[in-house]
Amino acid sequence: MQVEWYGQSAFRLEADGLCVVIDPFGDISEAAAGRGMQFEYPQISGVTADLVLVTHEHFDHNGVEVVEGDPEIIRSRAGTHESPLGEVVGVASEHDPEAGTKRGPNTIFVFSLGGMRVCHFGDFGQSALREEQAAAIGSVDLLFLPVGGGPTIDDAEAFAVVERLSPRWVVPMHYRTPRVGFLEPADAFLKRMPAVERLAAPVFDTEALPDEQRPLAVVPAVP
Repeated sequence: MQVEWYGQSAFRLEADGLCVVIDPFGDISEAAAGRGMQFEYPQISGVTADLVLVTHEHFDHNGVEVVEGDPEIIRSRAGTHESPLGEVVGVASEHDPEAGTKRGPNTIFVFSLGGMRVCHFGDFGQSALREEQAAAIGSVDLLFLPVGGGPTIDDAEAFAVVERLSPRWVVPMHYRTPRVGFLEPADAFLKRMPAVERLAAPVFDTEALPDEQRPLAVVPAVP
């Protein structure tokens, strides 16, 4: 499977002739600046997909208009959905530890692609993963997890999710980089991980990843 990170929580995953884009963002740099937020990731362009998933309706996650072609779109909906990739499971969760009353709902998406089970946590902000949620997610090969604190879980809470789900690979997301200034860095989370692979590019192929030690934190280069 080829994976490309566009920044924040936006990813493109492609395998078996199928492509899914998760949490794309549009041109939001001015809007972010107006809120006192630094957001300087390059604009997403020239991307086509069969499926677009939106975990929640915040402006740095729901820019579906940047994805070209005629993709199917699943927006912020829990449940079991049919899609060009097959079954996609949306697990209801919250964007904050106050039962969603502060920042609203968040959908964790789980699906299979390229022979692997993929899970994207969106802006998960609960203090802990509930047993019912973990059961609905099931086994995971490739986990995309926010680690930057602030409006989402912090390093300790993120690591507790890793321990609960036991994935093969964990890709941290939604953390401070030179292009985003309102979150915490990934360093504290990475120090908790037993193994870390830092990549030289924002694009990687899962076939090239080490598989000797699990779970492995995979850190793409900042776009």
